[in-house]
Formats: sequence, structure tokens, C-alpha cells
Amino acid sequence: MDRSHRHIALGILLACCRCASALNPSLDINQYAHKAWTVRDGYFQGLIFAFAQTPDGYLWLGTEFGLMRFDGVRSVPWQPPAGQNLPGRSIKSLLAARDGRLWIGTREGLASWKDGKLTQYPGLAGGGFVDIIEDRKGTIWASGSAGIAGRLCAIQAGSARCYGEDGSLGRDANYPYEDSKGNLWVAASPKGLWLREPDPPKLYKMPESVGGLAEDDSGALLIATRDGLKRLVNEKFEAYLLPNVPVPFRPTRLLRDRDGGLWIGTFDRGLIHVHQGRTDVFTQSNRLSGDAITNLFEDREGNIWVATADGLDRFRDFAVPTISAKQGLSNATVLSVLAAQDGSILLGTQGGVNAWKAGQVTIYRKRDSLLPGDAVESLFQDDRGRIVVSTSGGLAYFGNGKFVPLSKVPGGTVNSIAADKAGNVWISRSYQGLFHLRSDGSIEQILWTKLGHKDHATAMSPDPVQGGLWLGFLYGGLVYFKNGEVRASFGSAEGLGEGLVGDLQLDQDGTLWAPTQGGLSRVKNGHVATLTTRNGLPCDTVHWMKEDDDHSVWIYTACGLVRIARRELDAWAADSRQTIHPTVFDVSDGVRSNSLGTGYTPSVAQSADGKIWFLPYDGVSVIDPRHLSVNKLPPPVHIEQITADRKTRDASPHLRLPALTRDLEIDYTALSLVAPEKNRFRIKLEGRDPDWKDVGTERKASYNDLPPRHYRFRVIASNNNGVWNETGDSLDFSVDPAFYQTTWFQAACVAAFLGVLWGLHRLRLHQLAREFNAHLDGRVDERLRVARDLHDTLLQSFHGLLMQFQSARNLLRGRAEDVAQVLDRALDDATRAITEARDTVQTMRSSTVITNELAQAVRVLAEELAAQQRAANEGAIPFSVEVDGASRELHPILRDEVYRITGEALRNAFRHSRARRIEVEILYEPRKLRIRVRDNGIGMDASVLDEGREGHWGLPGMRERAKAIGGTLEVWSEQGAGTEVELTIPDSVAYGSPRRRRFRFLDRRTGADS
Repeated sequence: MDRSHRHIALGILLACCRCASALNPSLDINQYAHKAWTVRDGYFQGLIFAFAQTPDGYLWLGTEFGLMRFDGVRSVPWQPPAGQNLPGRSIKSLLAARDGRLWIGTREGLASWKDGKLTQYPGLAGGGFVDIIEDRKGTIWASGSAGIAGRLCAIQAGSARCYGEDGSLGRDANYPYEDSKGNLWVAASPKGLWLREPDPPKLYKMPESVGGLAEDDSGALLIATRDGLKRLVNEKFEAYLLPNVPVPFRPTRLLRDRDGGLWIGTFDRGLIHVHQGRTDVFTQSNRLSGDAITNLFEDREGNIWVATADGLDRFRDFAVPTISAKQGLSNATVLSVLAAQDGSILLGTQGGVNAWKAGQVTIYRKRDSLLPGDAVESLFQDDRGRIVVSTSGGLAYFGNGKFVPLSKVPGGTVNSIAADKAGNVWISRSYQGLFHLRSDGSIEQILWTKLGHKDHATAMSPDPVQGGLWLGFLYGGLVYFKNGEVRASFGSAEGLGEGLVGDLQLDQDGTLWAPTQGGLSRVKNGHVATLTTRNGLPCDTVHWMKEDDDHSVWIYTACGLVRIARRELDAWAADSRQTIHPTVFDVSDGVRSNSLGTGYTPSVAQSADGKIWFLPYDGVSVIDPRHLSVNKLPPPVHIEQITADRKTRDASPHLRLPALTRDLEIDYTALSLVAPEKNRFRIKLEGRDPDWKDVGTERKASYNDLPPRHYRFRVIASNNNGVWNETGDSLDFSVDPAFYQTTWFQAACVAAFLGVLWGLHRLRLHQLAREFNAHLDGRVDERLRVARDLHDTLLQSFHGLLMQFQSARNLLRGRAEDVAQVLDRALDDATRAITEARDTVQTMRSSTVITNELAQAVRVLAEELAAQQRAANEGAIPFSVEVDGASRELHPILRDEVYRITGEALRNAFRHSRARRIEVEILYEPRKLRIRVRDNGIGMDASVLDEGREGHWGLPGMRERAKAIGGTLEVWSEQGAGTEVELTIPDSVAYGSPRRRRFRFLDRRTGADS
């Protein structure tokens, strides 16, 4: 469902909802919440002629300068779509039809607006339409004039049929009205009143001009005329007189609200309200925006809207209305309130005792009822029904409208009065102390110092179970007084709230509640706990508490009236760390906030009908816990516009914003018109916000530097009573990317960056390879030079020396046997040295072979070693070289080291193993390179296997070489079981890139780097 359909469906649902409230008909206008918007303050331009409320919740105002849309906070001029115009600028009439269409009547013609489309009616041009209604059949009736003739047009299915153009309706046709019986009336000036439906039409002649039509309580037709109200009864007109409204007066508009109240707008006397047999007037002197009323309207939430020549006014219900001097009190300063046993409410005022009963006030003053003084302070009624009244002139019993002074009690200010179960009366006087009036008539005075205080008691409560008396004091503290002694005392050190104790309430189980300036304190079995803002109170200063019949606890605080469920209060009493969740009624609900109480008791009372009466300093406030004025309608929510970089756009679906949009503002609203300033909002920008954000009453969301992507902005809202519209409204929009923010550009940049990295990597590999090859070439040249030197110098010298030794041996043959033996040993040593040198030269030269065939090189070496054995007549040992896996490329340096280790293992096998067979396996595995050399010879001793032979560096050198190239060498051998040598090199070393292979080549004898 798209946004427009969702809003229409919600509007229809709300329009049909029975939970829509109405104004309390028992109240006067001045007891309603009133707000005025004036033209001079710049809220509107020009006169307001018409009202309408469309299903989406907006209030539309027809003014002399165009059409305005109002959400209770902001008024916005309405502009038709580009290329379209209204028939005229001055809007005379408006109607929101049941199908959601807004009908707009101007001086020049008629138009309608629905689903973003403005429809013109050319056939109705050339005349003004000042009133539009919709009858119960869905027919639209528009009245006005065309030239010098009045006309009434019926519009059905887009086609119109007009009446009166022949002059039958006179000069003007105004105020079409469908009564409760379905009759259609229209005022025809100057002829009179036409009954247009049902057919045939009937004319009721009357000389006066008509200003509006309605019905009285009996269903008779009421007509507003220049001389006042008239009523059509039995087809005759008669005057309809209003109490307290002198005639003649000129009514201009009539409105019957949904709860039966009659509202009358006048030409120059303001607003008149007729309700439950009473009439009250509200004028500019009462802060009405103006005394000349142009129109009246009731919205879907029961608010009454009044258009005047100077502005706009709204009247709505207070949850807590106040009775003041305008309702008949002798004085607005009320100091105490008492719910008497006869059902009346007694009010102690500066002008005597006021008794309120059944909506009527009876006043008892000094001059006519023997009251000791007109300024009444505290009130009290005991169990026997005796009422004690405290005044500036003394105390008196009150009954049957008469006062009997208590002359034995000295005069002075009385702050509180109480009586115990024995019938004794206790009186707290500010300076004199506590007075005890015993049932036998004697009086006892107890000084405050005896109770441990220099200040006086401001509240008292007798304990019906224990028989004692609880007292709360002006500067704080509690005292339990019994049988002339202080039995218990509590202060802030014991956990009691600090400051004035304004009231005391004692539960049936003996729990004492003490409202203080530091919170609501609870005293039970000597333990004190105090409920404060830390536990959820809106503020700490508490004046009184009262439990209603439905077990909700009401607490009057310095910041409003608080309601707490009793179960929550009990949960806190069981665990003082618990948090409460109160409902707060503040000034917008009619509750006046006070930092101090009146200083007299009682300051709160509960009448027999369950209403709670308390004192706000300007009268007496009343709340009915069972009939609270609660707005149960969830407010329609709308996203109105979006402003990007100071350019405003309509909140159209799938909005695309240009690249590099920086400053973004989204305006939204909630259309509860009861107290729009208390509507609360939660917003969430999907694509950025992980969760909802509570923005309070703010109606604009701002964002900076949103990255390019798709977003959905969502908003939900609650009305003044916390009823949430959980569906809310949403807006999909996207921020286009700049070219450098696009995916293809970023992918190209990444690819280019990776290409540069790859090029640098290849360049570095090339440099390393060149350096490595240069180093390798140097090593190869050096090894060839050393091999040549060994062959050309050392080996030649050894051969020459050997020949000399041989000649000497021949010369000594047969001469000296001992010398011959020495020479024989020298010859043997020289022969071995030549063999070793030849092996070294062979190894060094073979490593310079360019081929990478490791198996071929090992096979050639094995053949040479076998050939040497045959030349020495030792017999050749059979051998084999096998390769497993595809041959892999090895770096020359790594290949040389592998070849040396393998060669050393082969030499050891051929020379020392006495084996019958030698095998070599070269395994090119995926994750490693392995070379095994096995023989089935005599094996090695364990000590030789671990440390090698003394003076020989074969095995240690092989292990050092293996470690230097990142490999491991394992040797297994047992005596008589042969020997196996296995070299293992990981694939990352054996087959990796030259950069990853950095080896240390060690001299196998010294261990130094080569």
C-alpha cells in the first residue's frame, strides 16, 4: 500500500472511530483549554472564512488570500499543481467529503482536490459558492449566487444540477443544512427559508436575513437572524431566548457539537455557549482573538475551532478542569477543601465557606451566618458529622448553615485539625502550639518544644489502631505522640524526605505516607523509605497523595499531578530500588504547578462519586479518575517535505537527490490537534541509524554528508496522551554518487592500484633475481677457480710427491725394512689425500652443471663411486635411482645443497656400509620434496648416529646444510640392519620464488657462513 492510500485508509478509520472524544458539556467555556492565534502575531493573513479537515488529519483554512494547511503548529499556504489554478483566490467555503475529496468554493467558482489532482467545474463558473455540505446520500450541495440570482447546485458523480437561476431563491442562497430527519434547508435572501428536500420545495417567509441554521435540544430548527435566534415550531417562527444574553444580538454562525452543546458565533459579542440549561459567554476580554465570529468547526478529536475577524481560536477539554469565581465561587483563593458527609464539597476561601453541590454554589459569610471571620483557613469533620471551621476570627462548629463559635479556644492561625477515636479534637496553631480539646470540654495546650520542634505542625493524622497522633512539621520531620509523650521521631537522618510535610495518610495496615519537599516517604514498623526522582517521580516536591476507588494512587507534585498504579507502589515498597512508571498530568491537562501548598488542611478531598478535589490557588481543580478526558486517537503522521542544500522538494516516492548533497532536512508532522505541542516523535533513517531515536517534540530531522546510497526515512508519533501511531510514515530516497563515488570508478581505482602493486612486485622480483644471479655467477666462477687451482697445483704437487715417495721406496727396497714401512704408510696417506681432493674437485665441478635434473646428477655420481670401487678391486655395489612424481624446477643454489647432502650420503654408503645394494628415491610431492638414500649394510653405532665419528664432519655437516636451507634430515640405522637417510624440504622452500628462499651456507667443518 503506497503512502497516499495508507493515509486515506487511516483517515477513514479515525473518522469512524467511536473513541473520538468530545467536550465535557457540563463545563463553561472558560473551563476548557483555550489557545488563540492572531493575525497581528503573523500566524495567518486576512480573514478566515471556512474550515475543513481531510481524512489525512490536516485542518484546512479558507482565507481571503487563499487556502492554508494547518497542523496545529505551522500554517502553510497551499499551491495547486503547476499549470493549474483555483477559480478564485478568496476561499469562501470548504468541505472534506467522506470520499476524501476536498471541495473548495471561491467567489468565482467551485473546484475539488483529491489524490494530487485539482478538478475544475466550468459549468459552475461565474458565481460564488459560500457554503458546501454533503447530505447522507453523498450528494454535494453548494450554495451561493450567480449574478443577481441565488443558486443551489447538487453535484453527483461529477455532474452538477443547479436550482434558482430563475430567481426563485432570491438574490442569495446560503447556509444549506440537513437536519436530523434528512430534510434539506437553505436560506433564500430576502424571501425566507426554503425546505428544498423532500420535494416539492416549500418556502417559509421571514423578513430577517439568515446567518446560520441548527437544531435545538428537541430537534426544532434554529435560525440565526439579525435580531437573535428564532425557532421554527409548528411551521411558525418564535423567538429563542438565552439566559444571560440580552436581545437583540446578531448571531452569525451556529454549531451543535457531538455532545449536544450549542455554540453561537456573534457579529460583535464574541462566543456564546449553551449547555445543560446554562449559557456562558466568552469574549475578547477573556482572551478570545476577536469578538466578530466568521465561522465555527468541530474536528475529529472534538476540538472546537472558532474563526474571528482577528484570528483563530481552539477550545478543548482539560483532563483536570478548575472551578473558579466565574462558576460562582465567592473568591478564587481557596485554602482548604472538605468532602462533607452530606455529599457537598466545602471550600474554605478568603470570602467565606462555599458549599458546592449538584453544580450549585452556596456561600456562607460572616455577615449573614455568624461566621467568626470571612477568611476561612482549615476545615474538619469528625465521625459524628460535626464540621469545625477555622477562620481568622476563631473556630466554630458549622451545621445547617449556621456557625457556633468555640469561644474557649484562643484565636490565631490554625494549620490543621484532627480528631482521635476517643472524640478528642487536636488543633495545630502556628505559634501557640498543639491544642487538645477533650471530650469533656477541657482544653490542654502543648508547646512545640515539648515535641522537640521549634516550628509548628502542618499536618496531623490520628492512629485509630494504636491511639496516638502523627504530626508532620513545617521544616521537616515526623513525630508520633501518645499519652503525652513522644514515642517516635523521624527526620532526614532516618531517611525521611527533607522539608515541609504537607499531608499525612495512614493505611489500614498502619503504613504512614508523608508527602514532603524531598519526596514521598513511607513509614512502616520504624523503617523509612522515600520515593524520589531516582525512582521515577517527575520531581521531588510532593504536596499530597490520595488513592482512588480503582486503586490508583494520585500524587500532587510541584511539576504536575501524578498517577501511579498501586501495584507499582507496592513493588517499590517491597524493594526501594524499583522504578515506577507514572502518568503525569501537567499544565496542558489543566493542572497548575505549585512549589508550595496552601499551608492549611485538608488540601485534597474525595467526594462520594469518586472525584478528587484539590487546590491550585485559583479555585478548586477536579479530576474524575473514571472519566478522564483521554485522547485515544493515534495521530496521522506525514512527511511533508525534504530540503537538500536549501532547495525544497516535495516528499514524493523514490526521490533522487543529486550527488554531493551535504545538508539534508526532512520536515514531518503528526496531526493530533488537541495539544500538538505535546506530540512526540521517533525517527529512524534506515541505511544509517541502527535503531529508533526519540526526538521528543522536534518536527525536523537534519543530516550532513550522507554517503551515496538508498535510504528510507521513517517516523512514528504519539498524541498528547501517549497513544502511538506505530505505522507512521516513510520516505524512500537516494543520494546519487559523484563519478568518483561510483562502483565502476572505485573498481577501476582498485584495479589500477593493484596493477601498480603488481608492477612494483614484478620489478622487485626482477631486481632480486638479477642480484641473486649475479651473486650465483660469482660463486660459480669462484668455485671453478678453486677447482682449477686444486687440480693444477695441489693435486699435481701430491702426484709429484707421490712419485718421489715411490722412487725412495724403490731405492730402499731390501735395505731397511723399518724405513720402508714408514714410507709405505706415507704413500697410503698421500693416496687417500689425492682421492679426497679428486672427490672435492668432482663435487665442485658437477655443481656447475646448468641442468636441473637432480636425479641424473645423483645417478652420475653413483656411477663414478661404483667405478672407483671397481678400480680398487673392491667390487661394485649395485645401486638404483628412482623418481616419484613430476620433476620440479629447483633453484641452482638449493639444488647444489640438496646434491651435496645426497652425495655425502652416497659416499658414506659406498665406502663404509659394506652393503649389498644401495637405493636412492627422489619424491616430488605437492607439499614437500623428499630424498631417501638406503643401504642394507652393516649399519652404524648409536653414538656415531647421534654425534658422528671423531674427526669426521659428514653427518654434522649434512644436518647443518639441511637446516640452512629450511629442511630436516633424519637418519635411521642399526647394527647389521643398514642405514636410511631422508632429507625433507617444504614446498614453499623447495618450489617457491627466489625472494622467499634466503639460505645460509655453512662450512661443514667450521660452521661459518659461506
